[in-house]
Amino acid sequence: MKYTILDYLESTASSYPEKTAFADVQHSINWKDFVSKSKMLSTVVSQYFESGQAVPVMIDKSVKTLEYFFAALYSGCFYSYFDATFPDSRLNSMVETLNVKYIICDRRFEKKVSTLNVTPLFFDDLEKEFNAKSCEEYYDTRRKNIIDTDPAYANFTSGSTGTPKAVVVSHRSVIDFITCFTELFDITEKDNIANQAPFDFDVSVKDIFSGVFTGATVHLVPKMFFSFPTKLLDYLEEREITTIIWAVSAMCILSTLNGFDYKVPSKLNKIMFSGEVMPCKQLEIWKKFIPNAQYINLYGPTEITCNCTYYILPAGTVPDTIPIGVPFPNERIYLIDENNKLITEKNAEGELCVGGTCVAIGYYNSPKTQEVFVQNPCQNSRYERIYKTGDLAKYGDDGLLYYIGRKDTQIKHMGHRIELGEIEGAISKHNNITRACCIFSDNRITAFYTGTETEKKEIVSMLRINLPSYMIPSDFIFISEFPLTKNGKIDKRTLLEKLHD
Repeated sequence: MKYTILDYLESTASSYPEKTAFADVQHSINWKDFVSKSKMLSTVVSQYFESGQAVPVMIDKSVKTLEYFFAALYSGCFYSYFDATFPDSRLNSMVETLNVKYIICDRRFEKKVSTLNVTPLFFDDLEKEFNAKSCEEYYDTRRKNIIDTDPAYANFTSGSTGTPKAVVVSHRSVIDFITCFTELFDITEKDNIANQAPFDFDVSVKDIFSGVFTGATVHLVPKMFFSFPTKLLDYLEEREITTIIWAVSAMCILSTLNGFDYKVPSKLNKIMFSGEVMPCKQLEIWKKFIPNAQYINLYGPTEITCNCTYYILPAGTVPDTIPIGVPFPNERIYLIDENNKLITEKNAEGELCVGGTCVAIGYYNSPKTQEVFVQNPCQNSRYERIYKTGDLAKYGDDGLLYYIGRKDTQIKHMGHRIELGEIEGAISKHNNITRACCIFSDNRITAFYTGTETEKKEIVSMLRINLPSYMIPSDFIFISEFPLTKNGKIDKRTLLEKLHD
């Protein structure tokens, strides 16, 4: 029986011991050595962290980082990635939330860590300490005490509305999701996965654990490659990448900058995207150059272990609106209205809520858990815990789920309730425009767009065909490229600042 993530890792290492597990630009490690290294490092980690504690790791994305993630798991702990580029105030908030005394880090970040309320454990010192003990034998006492409801990792939310919260996900939730995920999309030991997402973004969970559960090789793409499409495409081709699970904005970088005119990755056959609504125009470019790949739209917040719905796009033309599709196996979706009534009829919007093993443990050390991880209001006969996503969705005429927008960002303008995403979709249909993002501030809707600078009256004339006058933005601002958050989403806060400059 396999009860923990470590059971799956060791099964894979037994089946494919010499096969490359993880590779960055400079280093790689096979499955057998990865297990051995993680176990051995855990003997040192266990001296500083008690079983069940969080183990913060501040090392640039690399094979080394993953060794310490799994050393944390072998120590009976859970890992949490700390990004050295974050402001001190945010990092100290994360330290306080996790209530930790130590952080495992790279000596390059010595100055950064000196400003934090935590003691650094530099990994080169840890490994000297380990080697000085003549490769102390790994004892599995802690490992034997892990149960599947124990935490595996904690990823912090963006904190855009206040203090960042640590979403804690169990071994069982990862096992439940990844086994379904890899079976549905036929990810096997033959695949090469290109990891784009930062390690504190839950998209990376799909990359890391798809490899761990199947034996696929996970290649860690340097962040700077996404600023140079030719480097990125060379990398995808050289590493014979078959599978990408990327943020929408990362995919749009290649299509908007005409990257495929330079090179088309010949082995790429599974293309998955999530995080934002995929612009149809950009997806059409991908499908034009890589027509035989499987394209999958994924939806879901961190709090439900990566994703709760998916939609496999059919061959041919991209639909005007891409559904978020159907629930993953063993996950249940509820649309609930403002009166806590279940919505089943088509085209009626409600808050999307999720039930099942996928639902996270909750927020670490935070009373906010009780606000959104709640008893299903539509279930009075037994206990059923669900997560309220705060997203609005509906069932279309085809019976599929469609994302509408955020419950807390739906605006009220000129007496009308408006979803900005609908406006963005309409603007993006203009031939000169590659992508649009709308901001509502000072009772005005402003549209930012990329592509070719176009006269306002031309855009407005097109919009009047499909949108009522109250939905047409007051201003249209051309920018060469959208500012992005570190997770690859459009940075709306920066756009708002541009408005007020």
